Amino acid sequence: MSYGPELIALYRRVGPFVGKILRGARPADLPIERPTKFELVINLKAAKAMGIGFPGSLLATADDVIE
Repeated sequence: MSYGPELIALYRRVGPFVGKILRGARPADLPIERPTKFELVINLKAAKAMGIGFPGSLLATADDVIE
């Protein structure tokens, strides 16, 4: 099971920052942004191999379930 920021959403925010730096902004002057989208991924195959079970409600709310 993994819960963390959605990487694709983070990569989309790189472009505007690079553009500002290329236009002359100092990186130290740019604001720090926190991720706003998070994802929950559950690997059922690995969990089954370790003897771990997940309740159905958690599986229903997961963004991605690997079987």
